[in-house]
Amino acid sequence: MGILLKQSFLLEKSTIMENLQQMIRNAMTIVRLTRTGRKKKPFYRIVVTDSRKRRDGGWIESIGYYNPLTNPKVVQIDHARLDYWKSVGAKMSERVEKLSKQQA
Repeated sequence: MGILLKQSFLLEKSTIMENLQQMIRNAMTIVRLTRTGRKKKPFYRIVVTDSRKRRDGGWIESIGYYNPLTNPKVVQIDHARLDYWKSVGAKMSERVEKLSKQQA
């Protein structure tokens, strides 16, 4: 009897830990712009990254780009991947929200 209780407790503990890790991973994911290009010539990638990383730090996935210097401005977003990341809990920055609405 004692062994079964220990096993069930360990199973509950592992599922709780998995759920907690999933919540942490999803709550800290953000879709935002990262700047590339050179001085006075900005070019932005639309990336999925950890919210604690720097603006131009490492990212998980690049899902598009934004070129503000061309006329008209070019915005390319993979909406399938954007929808996926939103479905798993990623937040979008204000600028990415505006750009995705413009392109849609």
